[in-house]
Amino acid sequence: MKLKVNGIDHLNMEVINLNETVEFYNQLFGFEVIKEQPEDNSKIIGDDKVKLCLYETEDFHGYTKKGFHHFGLHIENFEDVIHKCTEMGIEIYYGGPLKWEKSTSIYIKDPNGYEIELAEVFGGGL
Repeated sequence: MKLKVNGIDHLNMEVINLNETVEFYNQLFGFEVIKEQPEDNSKIIGDDKVKLCLYETEDFHGYTKKGFHHFGLHIENFEDVIHKCTEMGIEIYYGGPLKWEKSTSIYIKDPNGYEIELAEVFGGGL
């Protein structure tokens, strides 16, 4: 028997500045603080579908690609992505929207250098 996965439950991420990162994800996606974890200099943020556990650590100086390239989020109101990113001054990478399978994606980075794919169709429609 194999275990059946329904989706990614959460991501744990080291961050440079906890408050700046929380604000970024709140302004872009509306993610709220779900749990404060001051003993770990950490907060869990998200909504009913996505959870990010953020840890501010002194020795973390920004994400560099070491085996992990990006994480993808399906965006229901994809038509608003470019406007919202422009409004927030967020750079869009790779020359703009990219097509893959049955979807279009926009790639951005958070304040820590983590690359985020914002996808029009969940899983590219596969």
